[in-house]
This record gives sequence, C-alpha cells and structure tokens, in this order.
Amino acid sequence: MIVLFNKPFNVLTKFTDEQGRPTLKDYIDIPKVYAAGRLDKDSEGLLLLTDDGQLNHQLTDPENKEYKTYYVQVEGDIDEAALTALEAGVSLKDGLTKPALAKKISEPDWLWERTPAVRFRANIPTSWISLSIKEGR
Repeated sequence: MIVLFNKPFNVLTKFTDEQGRPTLKDYIDIPKVYAAGRLDKDSEGLLLLTDDGQLNHQLTDPENKEYKTYYVQVEGDIDEAALTALEAGVSLKDGLTKPALAKKISEPDWLWERTPAVRFRANIPTSWISLSIKEGR
C-alpha cells in the first residue's frame, strides 16, 4: 500500500510523541504504514507512507542515491554563487554534504494556502529555489 500525504506545517513525521505535539497519527488512521523519509516539523509537503518495507528501504537508503526535490523559499535574492555552493556541497558540523542540484525558480503558482503563510517581509526580498538532494541533512 502507498499513501500520499500533504504533511502540514508543525506536524512531526512520526506517529507518537511523548510531548503531545501533532503527529501523523492525528491525520492518518491506517495501521502499519511508515513514512518513507521525513520532513522537518516546520516543513510541509508531500510525504509518502507505505506498508512495504522493501519499498521503504529502497526509497530511503542513502546507498540508492535517489534525488528528492524540494521547493524552498529563502531569504534574500539568491545568486549564482550561492547556487554553485549548494551544488558543490555545503560544510556542516558533521562534514560536507553531497552535491545538490539547485536552481532559482519563480514562486510556484500551484502552492496551496498555508497556515502560517509563507514568510512575507515588505523590506526583505525572498527567492525560490528548486533543491534536489540525496541525503537528509
């Protein structure tokens, strides 16, 4: 079984939480399905859940090196130097990330109304990028 779920903002990508925060259980009442990957609590978007352990492993195992694409709003007017840096790999506390695919895009016109709304600041420009990564860090 495959379940496609549009994970809302502020929802944890798991079914239980000791602190009582919103989880997938608040939205999905299907036994024995597990998320193939995750989105951070403050991220939103498509999440695939399945009861097929082999498929889940194939989709989430870093050795399979499948790109996952995110549409990201960033603060400021992103330039080629920043995109090139993402494509070369970014140095984090735990080492260099794998190279990404990054390109500046227009704000997607198919985005749904969100609560809270995507950040808008009258005096600070924002940019949108398409970011494809092979690892979740």
